[in-house]
Amino acid sequence: MTTKPSKALETFINPQPDRDYTIRIEIPEFTCLCPKTGQPDFANILIEYVPAGLCVELKALKLYMWSFRDQGAFHEAVTNEMLSDLVKALSPNFIRIRAEFNVRGGIYTTVVAEHRNQTWIPPEPVNLP
Repeated sequence: MTTKPSKALETFINPQPDRDYTIRIEIPEFTCLCPKTGQPDFANILIEYVPAGLCVELKALKLYMWSFRDQGAFHEAVTNEMLSDLVKALSPNFIRIRAEFNVRGGIYTTVVAEHRNQTWIPPEPVNLP
């Protein structure tokens, strides 16, 4: 194959750095391995972030997510690893990762991890009539 999994997260310059806006990315086919049994774990990953100076390039993100396929990791660990890697690559104003793992042994697991830049002030919500 010409394409291979990679932990490298490529970025590009935010085209609207003076505007707060949200980027939502859904990854419905995430897989990693159970560190206890070696069996595959499947999850839907939702990434929501407010970029500062950089945005993540989607093909690089796809290859990054693919890199977990053969990695044994607890759900909590893999979700927080993603968060740490994306914060390091992007330095976003805000980022949240929601990992909804499929049922295993009758138990669903959802892990939510987030990071906020301490200097960022979120805009006031608008309530429309």
